[in-house]
Amino acid sequence: MQKILVTGGLGFIGSNLIEILLQQKFYVINIDKVSYSSNFYNTKKYSKNKNYKFIKCDLKNIKKLNKILNKFKPNCIFNLAAETHVDRSIDSPKNFIDSNIVGTFNLLEAFKKYSKNLKKKKLIHISTDEVYGDVLSGRSKEMDAYKPSSPYAASKAASDHLVYSYIRTYKIPAMVTNCSNNYGPRQHPEKLIPKLIYNILNNKSLPIYGKGKNSREWIYVKDHCDALIKIFKKGKVGEFYNIGSNYNLNNLQVVKVMLSVAKKKIRLGKNTKIIFIKDRPGHDKRYALNSLKLIKKLNWKPKTSFLVGMNQTFDWYLNNKKYFKFLNIKDITKRLGRTL
Repeated sequence: MQKILVTGGLGFIGSNLIEILLQQKFYVINIDKVSYSSNFYNTKKYSKNKNYKFIKCDLKNIKKLNKILNKFKPNCIFNLAAETHVDRSIDSPKNFIDSNIVGTFNLLEAFKKYSKNLKKKKLIHISTDEVYGDVLSGRSKEMDAYKPSSPYAASKAASDHLVYSYIRTYKIPAMVTNCSNNYGPRQHPEKLIPKLIYNILNNKSLPIYGKGKNSREWIYVKDHCDALIKIFKKGKVGEFYNIGSNYNLNNLQVVKVMLSVAKKKIRLGKNTKIIFIKDRPGHDKRYALNSLKLIKKLNWKPKTSFLVGMNQTFDWYLNNKKYFKFLNIKDITKRLGRTL
């Protein structure tokens, strides 16, 4: 049985990835530092699975990392441990430097030592489309220049560069993936779609930055996870892979879709209305990825339409209201990021 180590596995994408890996009969080790966005509710479905192991570990603890790698000897590491919220990076950029850059550096050092005399071990570093910055027309390709606009995106860009430098200099068997905006079950409601759902369920207004015209490419989380597993199995060491749906919507369109989905499932409260609020600093207008490399070379494509994914996402939160009780209410409702 192959062993997979997932960093940040109590989070949104990590917990969904672990569920699929367990279904595919992998043994999974989940290491997570247990931050505000970590949630044990995300893993309750499989927490007692005999092929699942949770270990509390911060990537800054390289001694513990070395011990974990030497004990479990994973075939692959999926590095999903990261601070990810742009607004938080505006308020507290140092946290993003520590987690996304220093944490990745420590993981690389540990993996370099671990993989030196072992064949066929892999590290897959999961990143974001935000490293490319504003894409006003066309779609970003893997070798396009990085132009990050936020401290978050800059910290992820730096971590990507670190990984590639270790590939070139130390010949570590690693790959980097850059994915578009994810949505789906288990996402922290500081992000747009789960925040909308939380507010709809609690008869609150639906705040949208600026005029709601900022465009994002949206992919259902399970499609992203399927792509990651495909890259693990068939990807080429040293390569970058974009992962996207080729489907863009602006924020106002997303809200309208969510409202149409919600109306068919519950009665909306009188306060559930769209309001426009001051934009955040440095807000990119559009992200868009060219994922043809992944589609053509690894024979992957997304399976979930946006409408189907939104229905499944709303249903999960509607049927898992206890999820919100595991979170600090201020992390959901408090406005973050300095306004213009």
